[in-house]
Amino acid sequence: MKTIKTGIGRRSFIKSVSLAGGGLVIGFNWMACKRAVEAENKNVALEMPEEWFELNGYLKVGDNGVVTIYSPNPEIGQNVKTSMPMIVAEELDVDWKNVVVEQAPLNTDVFSRQLAGGSQSIRQGWETLRMAGATARQMLLMAAADQLQVPIEELSVEKGIISHKNSDKSIGFGEVAAAASKLEVPEEVQLKDKKDFSIIGTSRKNVDAKKIVTGKPLYGLDTYEDGMLIAMIVQPPAFGKRLKSFDAESIKDMPGIVDVVELETFKEDYKRSAFDIDAFDKLVVVVGKSTWEVMNAKKALKVEWEESPDIIHDMEIFGREMTVNHPKGLENTDGHKKMMEQIASKGTKIEVVREDGSPKKAFKNAAKTVERSYYAPFLAHNCMEPMNFFADVTDEKATLIGPIQTPEFMERSVSERLGMPKEKIDIQMTRMGGGFGRRLYGHFVTEAAALSQKLKAPVKLVYTREDDMAFGTYRPSYHVHYKAALDENNNLVGFHVRAGGIPESPLFSNRFPAGAVDNYLAESWTIDSNITTGAFRAPRSNFIAGAEQSFLDEVAEAAGKDPIDFRLDLLKKAKENPVGEKNDYEPERYAGVLELVRKRSNWDTGSTGKNRGVAAYYCHNSYVAHVLDLSLKNEGVSIENVYCAIDCGIVVNPDAATNMAEGGSIDGIGSAMYGEISFDKGVPQQNNFDNYRMIRHSEAPKNIDVAFVQNDTDPTGMGEPPFPPVMGALANALYKATGKRFYSQPFIKELNEYNENKVLKS
Repeated sequence: MKTIKTGIGRRSFIKSVSLAGGGLVIGFNWMACKRAVEAENKNVALEMPEEWFELNGYLKVGDNGVVTIYSPNPEIGQNVKTSMPMIVAEELDVDWKNVVVEQAPLNTDVFSRQLAGGSQSIRQGWETLRMAGATARQMLLMAAADQLQVPIEELSVEKGIISHKNSDKSIGFGEVAAAASKLEVPEEVQLKDKKDFSIIGTSRKNVDAKKIVTGKPLYGLDTYEDGMLIAMIVQPPAFGKRLKSFDAESIKDMPGIVDVVELETFKEDYKRSAFDIDAFDKLVVVVGKSTWEVMNAKKALKVEWEESPDIIHDMEIFGREMTVNHPKGLENTDGHKKMMEQIASKGTKIEVVREDGSPKKAFKNAAKTVERSYYAPFLAHNCMEPMNFFADVTDEKATLIGPIQTPEFMERSVSERLGMPKEKIDIQMTRMGGGFGRRLYGHFVTEAAALSQKLKAPVKLVYTREDDMAFGTYRPSYHVHYKAALDENNNLVGFHVRAGGIPESPLFSNRFPAGAVDNYLAESWTIDSNITTGAFRAPRSNFIAGAEQSFLDEVAEAAGKDPIDFRLDLLKKAKENPVGEKNDYEPERYAGVLELVRKRSNWDTGSTGKNRGVAAYYCHNSYVAHVLDLSLKNEGVSIENVYCAIDCGIVVNPDAATNMAEGGSIDGIGSAMYGEISFDKGVPQQNNFDNYRMIRHSEAPKNIDVAFVQNDTDPTGMGEPPFPPVMGALANALYKATGKRFYSQPFIKELNEYNENKVLKS
């Protein structure tokens, strides 16, 4: 067992009570407790209790042994609302069927990192969640020892029943909950040995599954309050333009319209945080009684726009000061590509980020070189539930309800915008209909709050699909140029990566194959833009992984080596004789997923006649390898199999983790194959699903095989790591099917060109 300090005092636990459960209820019901023991013996689920007892900010115990566990982090479909309570329940040792899960309130005094992003919820919360369960278990044991008049060391817990090993005495959690709730929090508690886990590592159904499939109101768009108005934005039609004027009178007499106002999202003197990104600082907002009436009025409103000047924002990003430049002008995709290619080829505006050995010498003396460039466009997040938020702001308080990945950051933003202390702001988290990074940026929360304050009425702000897709905060556009040097024995002796993008670089200079090549050079560059961008599922990795893995396959072919063997040889060198000291991956774990996917896919014996590609990548503290099989049918792609091997440490909920791996693989294939946002004079050329291509059901893989490396490593990231490498596996499989390498996303364009040329030749 591992002994840890609890690290959180009774005062902090109690401080959460008013937010999390309606007060500390002290009471006792002997008959209810007797029913708890009897129900446990019959293995049936308990009914809801009459009284609750808070033991800490993470859980409360009912008078009959039912336990409510609060899930602290936002739920965006990654299943943390089930997995995080499972960790608490494991250490508490309660029967899972007697657990009720509730979304915790925003409470930074008790919960740390109430954020959904970076695939860090389980990793960051692992020890704290275990501590919360173990602390409550210890307090219940202390109360039971006192009530039974036996030494605490002679007590054991199983599924909510405390038993005395030297007698036939047993007692339920509910029977001692009241007494336990009055005890001081112990300074130290013991955690379970991982080998004794009975909940962690087993599959549990999504706690909201029935509510989701039966249409219960769980999402922000489901929010309705008496007297609530509907509001929708009218934004500039192009990046590089801003509001000049509007004619409110042109729509005020339309049915259901209440008002038309100008809204400034952030005040000019406000220093923005990392998640205060928005494309347009001033908007027109149409307010009315119903969605349909507001949508019609939006279309009829007369608005004039003008070109924006250069805009510079000072930002504070996790304690680091930086300046963001949005240059004036109306940008075009063709112009973007020319600038990227020029920088990549001429090496202007570049920064050397890492250099090992003598790369110039290695390339000068190389027997063979391979040199290629890769490109990816901007991408829209396209959450199925568009941006929305409810706000009811009065002089006394601000009540905000909706889907947001960064509630604690938005609390600060709303406080500054409203001129109201954070203590008076209540942000309530709903389940999200998709996030993927888009809901990290909560300008729509601030907009709803400022609008409600201005109108002195409760308001639900709703973005239309076109608003959502054309408002920005896209995945950046990227470009990378690779060059590899091989000696006379076909060993990789030099590697050069020059990566950049609009407006950020995708480079990870200390990731593989850094550390595995004696002569290594990594360079980075960026181009400023007025097109706003933000984190997209597996930021930066979502491009560089596929490009890198495509290039490594081409180098392996030039070296005459099997693609998996080529990677494993490099990883062996990185393990036994690493180059440099800053390599941020573990070669043994990296090789482990390649070995596992090789076995699962029958790579050595079952690849004959198949168009298959392989890729492996490390990100978000986890390792993933893919093998993908495809064929060309009716000028399209049919993906037969995807094999996915993952090392993410301990898997808390295997079914949920498998679902994320399947979803991430499909999402990665779709983004690489079809996704694109392009621009003409600042105007996004895709603004709805009729012209923004997404993967369809018939295009999804016929079979996805997911396997996890079994180990006792504490959990690492799971939501994002399966997304990036499948793009490289797809590109490598396409090469096997066509004999043509794919360098630019979306791949469908190059595939269509291949098919057209094939027809012409025939």
